Amino acid sequence: MSTPTGPASGLPVRMPRPRQSGRHRRPEPVVAPEGAAALVLAVPGTPSSASRSLAEEVISIARSELPGLNALIGYVDGDDAEYPTLASALAHSAAERIARFEQATAAGREVAPPEGPAAVVVPLLAGPDNALVQRIRQSITESQAPAELTDVLGPHPLLAEALHVRLSEAGLARADRARLFTVATAADGIVLATVGGEEAVQAAGITGMLLAARLAVPVMAAALDVEGSVASIAGQLKDSGSLQLAVAPYLVGPEVADGLLDSAVKEAGCAAAEPLGAYPAIGKLVMSMYTTALGIAPPVAQGAQAL
Repeated sequence: MSTPTGPASGLPVRMPRPRQSGRHRRPEPVVAPEGAAALVLAVPGTPSSASRSLAEEVISIARSELPGLNALIGYVDGDDAEYPTLASALAHSAAERIARFEQATAAGREVAPPEGPAAVVVPLLAGPDNALVQRIRQSITESQAPAELTDVLGPHPLLAEALHVRLSEAGLARADRARLFTVATAADGIVLATVGGEEAVQAAGITGMLLAARLAVPVMAAALDVEGSVASIAGQLKDSGSLQLAVAPYLVGPEVADGLLDSAVKEAGCAAAEPLGAYPAIGKLVMSMYTTALGIAPPVAQGAQAL
């Protein structure tokens, strides 16, 4: 039984654990500030249950990195029924912020009027796609909501790590370059397949160099949305001595049209890994883009752990 001054005599008292000092002290966990702008994930491609599940998983990862995060999903090609459009998601985030302010003032709290962006829009894209980014900008304009658009997720060392993992899952690369064992189907040349034309190919080439350093094999980028690009790059790799090629999709997944990846892989005549999907690095980079835009936390570290 407790007394007004504390637990009754004889009962254990839980004392707060002293904060560890020194350079090995654990950092204080970062949480989303109260009233912070919403994170709106801009999902490209034709909406489907698969793309919704992927987007929800990415948001879940981002929330685990930043507790208290207010996150919404907006589809670039949504229908405002089952799949809300990006413009609708942004308008909702702006209306929600105004409603919170009005409720606070009605309750007698002294709060400053909302200012700055109501939302930070993060494109679910590994690399640049000018046409798609322009459509995202148009959706922001149509919503009339104060919103800030971030860059795409790559290039970044964490994406090179994710590509390595996807290749190893398909048996096309060693899972750990430090271990002395071989994979019978390991590729000796990688075609890094992206979408977004020549600009996307150049940007993918940066991540490709990081991947090449991890695998110790040549990596060259190609555009899935440029006819014959994947087959042409595959031919260049073969001419340079690579005998067993693999396609590594530098894609989250929804941004590529159905069948485009499969047909390019078939044309090139080689095996392929799965797209990046909801690999943890994707959620971490989405969170990093959001927090960097608001200046509330440092971005994801530029290095990535080797497998």
